[in-house]
Amino acid sequence: MTHQVAQNTAFLTLASVGQKIIAFVYFLFVARVMMPQATGEYFLAVSITVIYTVVADLGVTPVVIREVAKDPAHAAKLLSQALSIKLPLLVLASVGAVVTGRLLNYSPELQYLILLACVVLSLDALHLLFYGVLRGFQRLRYESLGVFTGQLVTGLVGGIVLWRAPSLPLLVVALMAGSLTNVVVAGYNIVKRLGARALQPAFDRIACRRILIAAFPFALAALFVKMYSYVDSILISKFLDTTAVGIYALAYKFTYAFQFLPLAFTAALYPGMSAVIGKDPAELERIFLKGMWYMAMLATPIVLGLSAIAPEVVRLAGEGYSQAAMVLSVLVFVLIPIFLDFPVGSLLNASGRQATKTAIMGVTMLINVVLNLLLVPRLGIMGAVTAALACFCFMFVAGLFFVPKLIPTFRLRHLAGILLPIFSSGVVMFLAVLLTKPFVGWIFVIPLGAAIYLALLLFTKSLHLDDLRFLLKSVRPRV
Repeated sequence: MTHQVAQNTAFLTLASVGQKIIAFVYFLFVARVMMPQATGEYFLAVSITVIYTVVADLGVTPVVIREVAKDPAHAAKLLSQALSIKLPLLVLASVGAVVTGRLLNYSPELQYLILLACVVLSLDALHLLFYGVLRGFQRLRYESLGVFTGQLVTGLVGGIVLWRAPSLPLLVVALMAGSLTNVVVAGYNIVKRLGARALQPAFDRIACRRILIAAFPFALAALFVKMYSYVDSILISKFLDTTAVGIYALAYKFTYAFQFLPLAFTAALYPGMSAVIGKDPAELERIFLKGMWYMAMLATPIVLGLSAIAPEVVRLAGEGYSQAAMVLSVLVFVLIPIFLDFPVGSLLNASGRQATKTAIMGVTMLINVVLNLLLVPRLGIMGAVTAALACFCFMFVAGLFFVPKLIPTFRLRHLAGILLPIFSSGVVMFLAVLLTKPFVGWIFVIPLGAAIYLALLLFTKSLHLDDLRFLLKSVRPRV
C-alpha cells in the first residue's frame, strides 16, 4: 500500500468515525426533543429522499471515480458530461420523491418536509459527484474535511433549532446547511484543480450514453440497498403511524450506527483476495476465514452487549421510547449476518462475480418487501424486525453458497470451528451482563462485559496474543 493510499484511508476513516459519532448524538437530541411522532415524520421524510438518491446519481459517480483514476487528464471533460446527466436526474428524483409523498397520502406537513428534503437530496448528489472526481485523483483529505465539517454544521445548526425553536422544517434546513458545506468544500477544490469551466454541463450524446451504460450495474446495486434499507419505514408509516416510525427509527439508528466498523478490515480483504484468486486456493481460504473471524469478533460483543442493555440505552432518547427497547434488543441481531457478509461479498467481487452479488441483493430486496407487507399488518414494528432478520440471513447464506465454488478447499465445518467458540463466548458475556447489571449499573457493566468476553476468547483459544498484535497492526495506517 502506498503512502498516499494509507494517508487517504486514515483521513477518511477518522472523518467517518467522527461524522458517525456527531450524527448519532445529534439524532438522540432530535428524538429526545421532538418525541416519537415528530421524530418519525422527520425520519420518514429523509428516508423517502434517500431512496431517490439512487435516481439522482444513477451509478454515475462510481464510473466517474474509475475513469478519472484511469486518465486524470480528461477529468474536467468527464465532470462536465456527468453534470449534464446529473442535472435532469436531480429534477426527476425530486419530482419522484414529492409524487411518492402524494401517492402515499401523507399529511400536508409531511409532504412539505419531503419537498424541503429534496433540496438536501440535490445538494448531496452534487457533492457526491465532486468528491468522486477528487477520489479519482486520490485526494480524499478534502472529502474527509467536508464530511466531518458538514455533519458538524448540521449538528450546530440543528442544536440551535432544538434549543431555541424546535421545528421539523428548520431541522431539514439544518441538513441543508451541512450538505451545502460539503458542496462548497468539494466545489472549491474542484475549481482549484480543474478550473471553473469544469462545472459547466456539456452534453455529448455518445459520451453520456457510454457513461450511463457503464453506470447501470452500480445503479441497480444501489437501488437494492436503498430499498431493503428504508422500505420498512414507509410500510410502518402506512400500516401503523408516524409514532411507530419514530420508535423504529431510534432502534434503527442504534443498530446501524456500528455498520461502518467492518469497512476498515474489508478494505484490506478485497486486494488480498484479488491477488491470490486462481493462484493459491489454500491462501485464499486462509484470508477468507481470517476475514470471517474478524467480523464475528466485532459483531458478537456489539450485538449481544447492546441487546442486553437495550432498555437502558433507549432511555437516552427520553421516556417516550420505551417500546423501542424490545425492537432494539432483537433488531440488533441483523448485524451478525451483515458483518459476516462483508468477506463473502469481497470474495465474490474479487472473483469477478459482481453480477451474482447484485442478483442476491435483488432477491434480498424482494424478500424484505414481501415479508414487510405480510408481517407489519400482523405483528406491527416487530414484523419489520422479523423481515430484516430474515432477509439479511438470506443474503449471507445465499452468498455463502457460492464460496465452495470459488474456494474448492472450503468446508462449512472449518467456518463453524471458528464461529462457534466466538458466539459461545458472546452468549456467556450476555448472561453475565444481564446478571450483574442490576448491581453495578448499565454503564459500568460495559467494560465488565468486554473484559469477560476477551477472557473467554483467550480461554477458548479463539484469540491469541499474535492475533491481538495483528489486529493492532491492521487498524494502523501502513506504508
